[in-house]
This record gives sequence, C-alpha cells and structure tokens, in this order.
Amino acid sequence: MTRLSVEMLAADPVEPITSAGHAQLGIAVLAGIAVIVLLITRFKVHAFLALTIGSLALGAFAGAPLDKAIASFTTGLGATVAGVGVLIALGAILGKLLADSGGADQVVDTILAKAGGRAMPWAMVLIASVIGLPLFFEVGIVLLIPVVLMVAQRGGYSLMRIGVPALAGLSVMHGLIPPHPGPLVAIDAVQANLGVTLALGLLVAIPTVVIAGPLFSKYAARWVDVPVPERMVPVRASEELRKRPGFGATIATVLLPVVLMLAKALVDIVVDDPENMVQRVFDVAGSPLIALLSAVIVGMFTLGRAAGFSKGRLSTTVETSLAPIAGILLIVGAGGGFKQTLIDSGVGRMILDISEDWSIPALVLAWLIAVAIRLATGSATVATISAAGLVAPLAADMSTTHTALLVLAIGAGSLFFSHVNDAGFWMVKEYFGMSVGQTIKSWSVMETIISVVAGAIVLLLSLVI
Repeated sequence: MTRLSVEMLAADPVEPITSAGHAQLGIAVLAGIAVIVLLITRFKVHAFLALTIGSLALGAFAGAPLDKAIASFTTGLGATVAGVGVLIALGAILGKLLADSGGADQVVDTILAKAGGRAMPWAMVLIASVIGLPLFFEVGIVLLIPVVLMVAQRGGYSLMRIGVPALAGLSVMHGLIPPHPGPLVAIDAVQANLGVTLALGLLVAIPTVVIAGPLFSKYAARWVDVPVPERMVPVRASEELRKRPGFGATIATVLLPVVLMLAKALVDIVVDDPENMVQRVFDVAGSPLIALLSAVIVGMFTLGRAAGFSKGRLSTTVETSLAPIAGILLIVGAGGGFKQTLIDSGVGRMILDISEDWSIPALVLAWLIAVAIRLATGSATVATISAAGLVAPLAADMSTTHTALLVLAIGAGSLFFSHVNDAGFWMVKEYFGMSVGQTIKSWSVMETIISVVAGAIVLLLSLVI
C-alpha cells in the first residue's frame, strides 16, 4: 500500500478507538504532547521511548482501551517504517555511495566553486525546489541531506543558513504544487482545474519559498547555532581513490528518481487511464521505492564501479551505510505511531465537527480547518484530504481560478507548525543534530512562515483575479 493510500485510510477510520467527547479529546492531545516534550527535554529520555510512552498516555487520557491504543501505535509505526523507513534506508545507501566514491566531493566542490558567499542559500533553495517538484518530502530530504551537510561543513557555512532554504524548497513543493499527493487529492475533491492550480501554485510558491528560505535562514542561523553533526555527514573511506565519478554522472544518478517520478506524474496527467499499459509501467517505475532503488542500483555502476570499487567493496559500502540510521528509523516510526493514535482516537473528526459551524469566508475557513487538523494529527496529507472533503461543497459556485485558490489555501494550512506529532519533525531533528527546542525555533517556525505567507498570498490573489 502506498503512503498516500495509508494516510487516506488513516484520515477516516471506520470507528474511533474511544468514545470520548471533544473536551476530553482536546485534553488528551495536550497531555500526550506534554508528556513527550517533558520526557525529552526535562528527563532526557530517548525520543523513541518518549513517543511510545506519550502515545500510550494519549490513549489513556482519551479513555481508549489499552490494547486498542497499542494497536494504533504499532499500526502507525509499521506503516511509517514501511513507507518512509525504506526510503531513508535507500537514501542512506545512495548517500554512502556518493561519499565513498568521491561523487559527493565532486558535487560539493562544483557548487562551492560556482555559488559562494551570499549566493549559496539561494543556490540551495533552487536545487531543493527543482528536486522537490516531483518527489515526496521524505525522498527529497534523504537525497539532499548529504549535499547540505557537506556544503555547510566544507564551505564553513552555518547549518541553518544552508539547511533552511533546502527544507523550505522541499516543503513548499510538497504542500502547494501538484503532482504531490495532497494537492492532487484536493484538486479532485473540489473539482479544480489542474493546469490553473499548478500555475497559481507556482505564483504563490516563489515568493513564499524566498521568504521562508533564504530570508528566514538569516534569523534561524542566529537563533539556532548548531555544528554540522559529524555522525550524519557522509564520510569517505580513507583509502586513496585512483579516480572519482564525473560531475555529470553523479548528478544524473541523483536526479534519476526525480526524472522517474516526474515522468510518472506527466503520464498520469496525459494518459489518465489506470488500465493503460504505459501508465501502469510508469506507475511502478515512478513509485518512490522503485525510483530510489533504481538510483541505488545505477549508482553502484556510475559511482562505485567508476571509482574502481570491487564487488566486496560495494557490499561493504552498503553494509556500513545502514548502521547510523537505525535510531532515526525508530524515532520517525514512533512519530508515525503517535500520529496514528491521534487519528484513531477521533481527533481529526473532532476538528471537522467543531469547524462545521464556523461562518467565515471559504478560503479562510479552508486554511483554518487544514491548520487545525495539521496541529492535531501532524500529517499534512491527512489535513489536506480532510479539509478538502469538508469544504468541497463551497466550490460549487466558485470560478475556475477561485476553486484553484481554494486548493492552495488548504495546502498552505496543511503546512502550519510541524511539531512532535509529525514524523518529518523528527527526521529534521535527527539529521541536523538539533534538540527539540532548536527544531521548533528553526523547522517549526519555517513551516509556520510558509503556511502564513502562502495563505496571505492566496487571499491577496482572490481579491485581484
């Protein structure tokens, strides 16, 4: 089952695991989050254990039977590891191939030579936006992290100055631009025009990513001064390489998943027939798992063999790439378990029920509903799917452009303030070696800026078009 289909099912569970009222559920959510934050920050408990305990505490405060709370947590953990975990593992292998072969050195040296000083954050946001156009956020992270860390380390840049623009580029693409799953589902739900939504999405995305990326990174670098985490930097083995891969071959290998996923998206739009053989082939080739696996296999030849690696040396590279990510996999998986416990407890439905009586403009309502579900469940995709389903009737009398803006308002709201119930929060925290507080001051604030700026631009556009 794909990540999208898993989250669509999670967004609308058949039956909540608790019959608690709205007030009790609200208290349970706050209590669960408080337990996690206190365990990590005050008692220095490992994030995996804190998320596990916090999920069970949430279920207890919500009045859910313990066995059902455990089942929800393990289901969410399993689904997250099955989707995101495999991608992280493949990304780690590709990153280690890049490092050991000297390919990452080649890319970083070229970037540093072409874009130094003040231009570097702008170069990173451009690279991230291009790579992030067809990719899931998690895939983009695992592809970009080695380059981000090495550029920051070798060029002497603040990690936040380089990392925040890259994360902003990925996040904006994920929330606002089709063919990402959230925008596509919202387009289908409100019957928006794909081309118009894409055009307006790019119009909203460009100023948003500039403000939340290069501009905000100046302040993030002052607020969060963390060194590049040595354990996460791809380190090349000490042996002398007779040669290293060329820049073109290295970039082609890294961009292979991008090309495959973008080709899938284009074929889905042009062919639009699930039974068509061409579309079925591209649906497989362009899935995140196959796209990244293809890059790893190709990389063994274009990177490993190009550097003169033997079969044994390639096997060693793959083996040593997986050990450093074990902790990350468990933490991200536990984040998915906490999210699933929230959803199965009926928190998403609670937000929808409360919002039915709100009498405010459609675009603002769509943004607020998406914000509320995002804060409660931690999932941008679940927030987008749920909000789109609720406000779909409002699109009946809208023009083509305003229907597209409704989709973008939902997407903007779905990115608001990522925190401890979002698996992406833990990915960023662990990859960048930050504390919970530092992650909130950088990543969470950046996500909020994206959401508010994009929402404001959508409202402004609704007044002029």
